[in-house]
Amino acid sequence: MAGYRKLGRTSDQRKAMLRSLVTGLLYNGKIVTTEARAKEVRKIAEGLIAMAVREKDNYETVKVTAKVARKDENGKRVKEVVDGKKVTLYDEVEKEIKKDKPSRLHARRQMLKVLYPVTEVPAQRAGRKKNTKSVDLPAKLFDEIAPKYVSRNGGYTRIVKIGQRKGDGAMEVLLELV
Repeated sequence: MAGYRKLGRTSDQRKAMLRSLVTGLLYNGKIVTTEARAKEVRKIAEGLIAMAVREKDNYETVKVTAKVARKDENGKRVKEVVDGKKVTLYDEVEKEIKKDKPSRLHARRQMLKVLYPVTEVPAQRAGRKKNTKSVDLPAKLFDEIAPKYVSRNGGYTRIVKIGQRKGDGAMEVLLELV
C-alpha cells in the first residue's frame, strides 16, 4: 500500500497542488478543500510548523552598518551633481539584524523548498502594481506561528467537515491552524 494519496494526478501536478495548498494554509490560516487533499496537506504543514517550533529561537542578533539612500519628503531619492553626473546620496545607518545559526538556516531552506513565494497586493485600485510586496513565509512561521505552538506537541491543524460539494459530491472540509 502507498504511503501517500495520489489524488488522481501525476507527480508534478500533485506536488504543485500540495505546495500551493500548504502555502495558502500558512499564509491565510485556513483553506477549504476536499477531505483527501486536506489530509495530505496536514502532513506537510505540521512538519513545517514542527520545524519552525524547534528552530524558533536559534539565531543571534548582530549590529551592522548599512548604506541607505537619502530620501526627500516625497520618498524620492536625493541626487547631487558630481563631475557632470547625477549621483544618489547615501547615509550610514546602524541596524540590528537576526543572523540564523546553521540549523535554523537549514530549516529555512527546507521550508523554501515547499512554500511558494507570496506577493501581497493592496486592495485599492490606485497604485496596485507599485505597492506590492513579497511576504517572507519562513519568517512568518518562525516569528508568528511557532510561538503560538511552543507548548503543543503536534496537532497544529484542525479538519472540520463542511458538507458535500454540489458539483461532484466530494466531501469538503475546512483545514485551519488551531
